[in-house]
Amino acid sequence: HMGAERLRCTGFNESSKGLKSGMAAAIQTAKKDLRKHLKSILSSMSARERQSESKAVVSKLLSSREYQNSRRVSVYLSMPEEVNTEAIVEDLFSSGRACFVPRYEGDRMEMLSVESLEDCRNLPLNKWNIRQPSSGEGREEALSSGGLDLLLVPGLGFSKEGHRLGRGKGYYDNYIARCIVAGYRPKLVALAFGCQMCEHIPVTPTDQLVDTVLNP
Repeated sequence: HMGAERLRCTGFNESSKGLKSGMAAAIQTAKKDLRKHLKSILSSMSARERQSESKAVVSKLLSSREYQNSRRVSVYLSMPEEVNTEAIVEDLFSSGRACFVPRYEGDRMEMLSVESLEDCRNLPLNKWNIRQPSSGEGREEALSSGGLDLLLVPGLGFSKEGHRLGRGKGYYDNYIARCIVAGYRPKLVALAFGCQMCEHIPVTPTDQLVDTVLNP
């Protein structure tokens, strides 16, 4: 009787595993389709639209409580189809805050300190044409030196609830998870163009929720 019971349980576990992996595959497919859709919308934005929306979003950020209360801030150095962060970098230095920028290596991302606007502008370009610090320069890494107060998060799509669709590499989700493990969860603020706001974002348990999504 026990054997039959065990068999029934095993069968149930196997089918629930199958269901789970089927759902995971469906979520990945939904993410892939949404990424494609958002990339095509973003590429159709004019330079003027990007510029005026970036300005509006940055102005909201600089006057926000999250920014005002932060001393150590990590900012992504923007690609053309992202909210332009140059004015944020300028403000970080002129207001005497500590500025950290991403360095991508393999499947890992670190947040390394930059000392000035000039330092930032002289960083070498990586394979995605993004400026990032070289390895072995002895720059301060945010997590090993007291964490971050604020982490500005890029992405392709966002919901007003704070769900985020990244580019699929998991750099930010993994880094945020490491911040939490280290006991330093920063405020997470996403910067978005209006067309990046979605009703619904497909998510998995490892996707990190952001605290605020700023859009024009």
